[in-house]
Amino acid sequence: MSNQIKILFICHGNICRSTMAESVMTHLVKQKHLEYNFIIASAGTSREELGNPVHYGTVQKLRQVGIPVIPHRATQMTKQDYEEYDYLIGMDTANIRNINRIAGGDPEGKVYKLLSFAGSGRDVADPWYTGDFEATYRDVLAGCEGLLKYLQQQGRI
Repeated sequence: MSNQIKILFICHGNICRSTMAESVMTHLVKQKHLEYNFIIASAGTSREELGNPVHYGTVQKLRQVGIPVIPHRATQMTKQDYEEYDYLIGMDTANIRNINRIAGGDPEGKVYKLLSFAGSGRDVADPWYTGDFEATYRDVLAGCEGLLKYLQQQGRI
């Protein structure tokens, strides 16, 4: 299906926020029976966590709220990802800067900060540093719900 919406969620290490967003968005589209309209993945801008599984704090938080965790091993975003995906969604300002560096810019306007879809310019705080997976989950959920609403308003779904 060539008209699928391809979304890549991106954070620094690809074990906390981007994997949480991948699981949350996958869950939201399945609830709406839209999973065949989407390809949803995640990546990091660094190589620090390559091959590592989803952070236990993310796993624990998603289990608490009944959202299945997408099986995942950390990968790094590549320049090719810019060509392959329709939306490259970073979690914070540093991620956006690194996404643009890896992609060589954003000539097609595909790069967004997640909370922009929730009407905020704020960064999604990194629970690797804060330890607050609850706050991260609230932000990720708001961003993913906003993204879904945005796609509906754009006539994409």
